[in-house]
Amino acid sequence: GHALAFAQGQPFDDLYDAVVGAEVAQAAHIGLGSEIVLAHGTGAVTLATHADKPFRVVGILQRTGTPVDSSVLVSLPAIEAIHVDWRSGVQLRSQHVSAEQARQLDLTPTSITAFMLGLNSRIATFGVQRSINEYPDEALQAILPGVTLQQLWQSLGTAERALQLISAMVVLLGMVSLMALLVSTLQERRREMAVLRATGARPAYVACLLVVEAVATAAMACALALAVLTCASAAGRSWALANFGLSITHVWPDARELAWVGGVLLISGVAGLLPALLAYRRTLADGLAPAP
Repeated sequence: GHALAFAQGQPFDDLYDAVVGAEVAQAAHIGLGSEIVLAHGTGAVTLATHADKPFRVVGILQRTGTPVDSSVLVSLPAIEAIHVDWRSGVQLRSQHVSAEQARQLDLTPTSITAFMLGLNSRIATFGVQRSINEYPDEALQAILPGVTLQQLWQSLGTAERALQLISAMVVLLGMVSLMALLVSTLQERRREMAVLRATGARPAYVACLLVVEAVATAAMACALALAVLTCASAAGRSWALANFGLSITHVWPDARELAWVGGVLLISGVAGLLPALLAYRRTLADGLAPAP
């Protein structure tokens, strides 16, 4: 869903023009006007180069957090031009064609290795896939990126569930700590409770105050956590995209995260029931008794 946009330059127009992604430009220190040579191979291993037909960088794309950031884009006629004197992956020295001579040739592509196809109807997806795979005039294979990505997320699901379990344990530990804190402060607040009872407060009212205190404490903690998360996401989205290729698509909490906050508030209310019950059972005489 990310639209491509130029950070610098413009689309390629000449046969030997190239547009590079942001990651390529940064890693190779490439700027507008730089010359690059396409090569066969992966990583630092170069099997063969097209040094006789260098390309000139005319555009650098903005970061998208997608594989486009690591791409070098050229036209299909340019791919034909650099291979006019190649056969079966080997350059023919006896039939060398210079870069300028290649411009005079018919560079209409005769074949491509891959293309992306979008459909207006999702229902037709599997039918089109079957038709492509069974195409009798060419050996073709149709791959559904969404299905492949779904399989990847399923393989990572175990780690995600483990992180969710850790998060739940952290929330549970926080609620236990909150309950222990409220219980431990009841001894110091016995006279406070007694004064409330003496002024006419019912035991249920005193108990509700402790439950509200627990929920209010959890609400302030959630509000602070969401504020830190929102500010960190807004401030660090450019840094994460530039250094890790991670695109933070949303900054504000979504409905699922707000539902989790509601669950935390509910649990905090349950955690406040024990201290509320203890406060409920305190008697007025116990609260007004002189300290030993």
